[in-house]
Amino acid sequence: MGDFPLMTERGTFIINGTERVVVSQLVRSPGVYFERQQEKTSDKDIYSARIIPSRGAWLEFEIDKRDQVGVRIDRKRKQSVTVFLKALGLTSEEIMEEFQGFASIESTLEKDAVLTKEEALKDIYRKLRPGEQVAAEAARALLDNFYFNPKRYDLAKVGRYKLDRKLGIDAPLSDSVLSVQDIVRTIKYLVSLHAEKTTLDGVRDGEPVQLRLDVDDIDHFGNRRIRAVGELIQNQVRTGLSRMERVVRERMTTQDIEAITPQTLINVRPVVAAIKEFFGTSQLSQFMDQNNPLAGLTHKRRLSALGPGGLSRERAGVEVRDVHPSHYGRMCPIETPEGPNIGLIGSLASFGRINSFGFIETPYRRVVNGQVTTQIDYLTASEEDDFVVAQ
Repeated sequence: MGDFPLMTERGTFIINGTERVVVSQLVRSPGVYFERQQEKTSDKDIYSARIIPSRGAWLEFEIDKRDQVGVRIDRKRKQSVTVFLKALGLTSEEIMEEFQGFASIESTLEKDAVLTKEEALKDIYRKLRPGEQVAAEAARALLDNFYFNPKRYDLAKVGRYKLDRKLGIDAPLSDSVLSVQDIVRTIKYLVSLHAEKTTLDGVRDGEPVQLRLDVDDIDHFGNRRIRAVGELIQNQVRTGLSRMERVVRERMTTQDIEAITPQTLINVRPVVAAIKEFFGTSQLSQFMDQNNPLAGLTHKRRLSALGPGGLSRERAGVEVRDVHPSHYGRMCPIETPEGPNIGLIGSLASFGRINSFGFIETPYRRVVNGQVTTQIDYLTASEEDDFVVAQ
């Protein structure tokens, strides 16, 4: 099968005879994010929403200064959201019924000349692939591949959890692709924000709730999660296996069927190469600091916002590097390098721990009837926002 590095009991790896540590990565969590920006010419607020998956194409919605709701598929040209909804199978009547009382959707629908699902699919295909011949089947396959195909699109459990919490949906965590309901709820949340509403009806854990409408802070620790060693290696293995799959498919088409054996078909080299490349050259695989036992320990607890899929030193602004109130009890506000990496590399706080979704939890003692009890609750940054915390 090829060689695979094993972790030592000290949490390190021995690569080419040297002891190395894989540093945990701080990344933006998959999920749905709402933003408010001020329009430069008028004083209007422009609201936008993004559904960011663990892997796959982004889906972005935006309400412009003329109150038209637009959608960007995979960061391409903006198009009308009602055309997109029709392509997903909704009729004009269903759209009107779903978004009753929202002027922005009604005015978008009025300007929309597309009537049928077929036309809508062709219209979207034309904008995504200009200059190509349009067939309804190809257009349908294109949309399906973007957001509804588990091979191409994956929200991951954490993305589904964030989507369910934010939009008040009760979908199971195993649903790793988008559903029409997710998209409709996102648009509803966005137009409610735009209409300056403060709450929206939703469901949480099977109970009906009133969701508080709010835009998201990208630097909040409820929106940033930890990718630990296991997940980083898992991503490399996925890359290696998909390369191996390509090689196997090629060989199956070229080789004689009678002569094929598993040994001739399957070559494990791409998988081994991907793992070797990660341990040898990745920014997150570092030569362990062995000045003293404490240096080694702190090195293993380090959190880095750099690396593949993260930020780069040049592009990171001041806000990302700054201390945020949600760091309290999760990431040390003091221990960070001086120089270009300041604020991008931190350390896990003493009592912080990482939950199954990769969010950092911190312990609080529960207060009952004004008395501080000895019962300890571990809360994530998002859960903490729902409680009053006293010093």
